[in-house]
Amino acid sequence: MGELQGRDMSGDPGRMRISDADRHKVAELLRTSAGEGRLDLDELDERLEQAFAAKTYADLIPITADLHPVVPMSGSLQPRPVAGGVAAMSGHASSTAIMGDCKRRGAWHVPESHAAFALMGSVLIDLRQATMSSHDTTINASAILGDVKIVVPAHFNVIVDGTPIMGDYGQGRDKVAADIGPDSPTIRVRGIALMGSVSVTRLPPPGTPKKILGTY
Repeated sequence: MGELQGRDMSGDPGRMRISDADRHKVAELLRTSAGEGRLDLDELDERLEQAFAAKTYADLIPITADLHPVVPMSGSLQPRPVAGGVAAMSGHASSTAIMGDCKRRGAWHVPESHAAFALMGSVLIDLRQATMSSHDTTINASAILGDVKIVVPAHFNVIVDGTPIMGDYGQGRDKVAADIGPDSPTIRVRGIALMGSVSVTRLPPPGTPKKILGTY
């Protein structure tokens, strides 16, 4: 059940048949969302019924698309004043790409919780030159038919806890060896990848010649 049965999959991947394992992954996501208060019991029952009745990956998109954990919709944080009246670097509470791309890189302020969402688009979150507001940061990253790429320096501790559904969610291939110590900041990445990809990769500092470590 749920296996592909000679269908032509060269077109829309959303038409591919799903397995029982995929249905159970979505059901677990729904139960978790209900436990966090994002779904009431009636909504949970309705969506569970839809999940177990789903036939293709496209059927799962409307069930899960609005469950991406979000933070305030402003998308940015107000610059903080510093001595002398000069504003500090700006920050962003969220990064969203819908049929486009969104890039956060260079010097920017990262709040304790950041939300990244890609729908048929691409999001890049580069933390190598960023200022972290907390020693323990959570990035709620989800992708539907898109990708979210998170780049961290060597000394960051990374904990990835996401759910892939016909997609990839995890630690990418590092281009620099991890250098984690007791004082290393921690980045927690969670969310879903539905026919998409969410990855976290350690890269050397910006400006490092590519010929030293290869293409990255």
